[in-house]
Amino acid sequence: MDYKTLGHTDIEVSTICLGTMTYGEQNTEVEGHQQLDYALERGVNFIDTAELYAIPPKAETYGATEKVIGTWLEKRGKRDDIILASKIAGPGLDFVSHIRNGKTQFNAAHISQAIEASLARLKTDYIDVYQLHWPERNTNFFGQLGYKNSKLEANLTPIDETLRALKKQVDAGKIRTIGLSNETPWGIMQFITLAKQYDLPLVVSVQNPYSLLNRTYEIGNAEVNHREKVGLLAYSPVGFGVLTGKYLNNQQPAGARITRWPNYARYSSPQGVAATQAYVDLAKQHDWDPAQLALAFVNDQPFVTSNIIGATNMAQLKTNIDSAELVLTEELRQGIEAIHQQYPNPAP
Repeated sequence: MDYKTLGHTDIEVSTICLGTMTYGEQNTEVEGHQQLDYALERGVNFIDTAELYAIPPKAETYGATEKVIGTWLEKRGKRDDIILASKIAGPGLDFVSHIRNGKTQFNAAHISQAIEASLARLKTDYIDVYQLHWPERNTNFFGQLGYKNSKLEANLTPIDETLRALKKQVDAGKIRTIGLSNETPWGIMQFITLAKQYDLPLVVSVQNPYSLLNRTYEIGNAEVNHREKVGLLAYSPVGFGVLTGKYLNNQQPAGARITRWPNYARYSSPQGVAATQAYVDLAKQHDWDPAQLALAFVNDQPFVTSNIIGATNMAQLKTNIDSAELVLTEELRQGIEAIHQQYPNPAP
């Protein structure tokens, strides 16, 4: 397992990050503990979660994933062996109506409430990377490619106020660093500019989608990443499992996420399906597992600090972690680029 430096810090995180949003819904507590044990044995030291999880979000499972991690930490005593990331939920979406009465904002009161609750569930005194799950303002994220202006932004929390609230938590030792998620180049640069202007915490990472089906991060964010040392924590590197090929030809594997929740169709447009077929065919032509090709591609990018994998069983977890040991050949890179030219970003 290789390790990279997180942003401008001296924190070293593994190339593979264990995503945990299935714990408490698709995975039991016992299964979650097994995954955490195995990942740690394989050299994974980076664990990502959020107050919103388990997925799909609902009141009954709110915070369930953090609770699973918390009982694992309590039983194993491995807190010093991991870098732990979590997130505060943003506002404005239907599926957060159960969180702080659906009025969650990135102000001092809500950030404090969210952190205290996460610390209690996680059974830890601090969180290494605390992220804003999506912007408070209206912008293009969660599958929206184009930006559309909104007039419903009168009560936005000023970004410098959010940074000041986060600084209080850093100063109190409850969080070490801060990150963004589902952000745009404008958003990242606003946080960086204001942090430098007022001597507030600098963003160390941005957790955005990045995969063979969605390379929009390369267009603007990658340059910010390079110049400002804000590493990408890539989520959905296999596109909800689509890039494994298991949904091709209208297959519906029992227990799989899209089988259970068909509305998770972000990566399943006609163009997305056609591109997936091409990538799966490319993998098979070179005797590669399609999931490992998708993951190795993400691992290969210089702007990626860590690749957030997810699994619902141990076989998937092993396959995903094994991708860290694989290196793309030049022939595979050329094949990927040819497909990308034919199907550019079919699932933003």
